[in-house]
Amino acid sequence: MSTPAVSPVAATEQERRREQRAWYFYDWANSAYVTTTATVLFVPYLSSVARAAACPDVPADEVCTTDLSVLGLPVAAGSLALYVVTASTLLSALLLPVVGAIADRSPRPKHLLAGFAWVGSLAAASMFLVTGTNWQLGAALQFVANICLGASLVVYDAILVQIATPDERDRVSSRGWALGYLGGGLLLAVNLALVTMGGSLGLDAGQTVRISLLSAGIWWGVFTLIPFLGLRNRPPVRLAPVERGNLVTESFGQLWQTLKHLRGYPQTLLFLAAYLFFNDGIQTVIGSSSLYGQAELGFNESQLIITILLVQFVAFGGALLFGRMAARIGAKRSVLYGIVMWTGVVAVGFVLPEGQFALFLALAVGIGLVLGGTQALSRSLYSQLVPLGRQAEYFSLYQAAERGTSWFGTFLFGLMFQLTDSYRPAILSLLVFFVVGGLLLVKVDVRKGIADAGNVQPRKV
Repeated sequence: MSTPAVSPVAATEQERRREQRAWYFYDWANSAYVTTTATVLFVPYLSSVARAAACPDVPADEVCTTDLSVLGLPVAAGSLALYVVTASTLLSALLLPVVGAIADRSPRPKHLLAGFAWVGSLAAASMFLVTGTNWQLGAALQFVANICLGASLVVYDAILVQIATPDERDRVSSRGWALGYLGGGLLLAVNLALVTMGGSLGLDAGQTVRISLLSAGIWWGVFTLIPFLGLRNRPPVRLAPVERGNLVTESFGQLWQTLKHLRGYPQTLLFLAAYLFFNDGIQTVIGSSSLYGQAELGFNESQLIITILLVQFVAFGGALLFGRMAARIGAKRSVLYGIVMWTGVVAVGFVLPEGQFALFLALAVGIGLVLGGTQALSRSLYSQLVPLGRQAEYFSLYQAAERGTSWFGTFLFGLMFQLTDSYRPAILSLLVFFVVGGLLLVKVDVRKGIADAGNVQPRKV
């Protein structure tokens, strides 16, 4: 479905730079939740709360063999948080495309971005209230926060097309990811200090975790003000003709038109399929790393926070490094090199000996180098393949596989644990996602996909 190549960016370079700086700060804002809550603290914390409900009389160092009853189904306490991520993502697969269609037709996308962010940050901050055996409240808040994070990122990613030219997007996307890792790392450092020094302040371990969860929610909400104030709303462009009605009915009509014409953008869809696989692997590694380190390798909470903190700061440099690599060899080849590195990370993690913290830190350095780069360049590469006028709607499909909202990986990881009572087979099973994703990405003809979408060709792809 080839159309004349156009660029939606009409601002001067100075105006673009100003908006780009404001846009970066949503990565800074939401990364506090992604890092402190979703990656480090909440999965093991909710697992401990669920375990206390399932096995109240079993010591913490003994195996809990009693399952929780969730909607009438038996669920292992150690799998609960992973299944909540799975359930929220399945719902996202239905809701986010509609959110994207609404965003494409809305004249106030930055208001949508902020609205979803502030509801999500409220749910994240309310995790402070999860105590004792109240796993139901924890699961509900995790569910809402994940849905709102995905919805806000649909709008956020689509705005990249409006504020950066095709040749700027690798740089802009990489800087956003880098700033996100820096912000998430700084808050995590504060939380590390709180967890390690909580006893001297008269706080027990549970209280320090809950205060950290509260801080992440507040951080997310407060720093969302910067993109909200710094970005400008733009009228929709090149909308698909649909039956007139209110915003919601028009959005469903646009979504239906897009679904009918998906076959007209085969390279875009092939990239999306590749991303679905390799990013599910990445997100499952990120989301399950603290649980794996605690339950399988025997590290305590402070060690896990140190490890993730190291990943954050290394990822800051890694994102910038991959941005420069893309300028030399193109985004596609850079992402493929990153996928190869991810397969090595998973293989090493599977054989890592229990209790060897120095080796765990070395593995964290490898994760940090490749983490930000693959994610940042995947976002900018996909933006080149998205048809103008449907960017938020297409990014809604992208976000269905984005951080904290992957379903195949978390489901397989949780299922493997439930079947084997070990996280090692679960971590090894993730190799399939990187192998399949990499093979699909090799087949993507990026230049043809850009032409089919009617977009301007960048110098390097």
